[in-house]
Amino acid sequence: MDTDERTWRVGELAEATGLSVRTLHHYDEIGLLCPSDRSASGHRRYDADDVRRLHRVVALRGFGLTLAEVGQILDGELTDPRELIRKQLDVVEEQLAAAAEVRRKLLGVLGGLDRADEPSAQALLELIEVMTAMSRALTREEFQELAQSRLRAVADLTAAELEALAEERKKAMAALTPEEREVLRRNREELMPKD
Repeated sequence: MDTDERTWRVGELAEATGLSVRTLHHYDEIGLLCPSDRSASGHRRYDADDVRRLHRVVALRGFGLTLAEVGQILDGELTDPRELIRKQLDVVEEQLAAAAEVRRKLLGVLGGLDRADEPSAQALLELIEVMTAMSRALTREEFQELAQSRLRAVADLTAAELEALAEERKKAMAALTPEEREVLRRNREELMPKD
């Protein structure tokens, strides 16, 4: 069957794209990607035009746009494309600045290693901080998927493994200075969903 004539159930589309079913349901709920058809029992069915729209959604999200901004663009509400280009330029400028900071920190660590100095925990924390800041915040869907993945991983651990893991975490946290704990807190905060 020609893929332009085919329809996909939500699970099939999720599997084909790597997106979660929950993400596709959310896109439907907010009107960003509504399936072209539903089965007699009410199940979503997506066609080739829906897949094309989903591709545009994913591409625009890749530029760092919010779901609301993506919807405005796809629905033609953004009349001046220069506005989008300016936003993209702002994102690129921020990424360039963050990359320059990561480069500077990496050169510092490399210089220390060239002098046979082991990098300090603080230098490594600063490097981790700028690398984390350089990455985008997680979407709500990604954050929920990450949390579910963590729960599944923890469910597979034995009680002894859980206890050992908790003890290791406790020791690692106790070894950190208050400043290092603050860096970790900020890193976690930066990964939290923004939209």
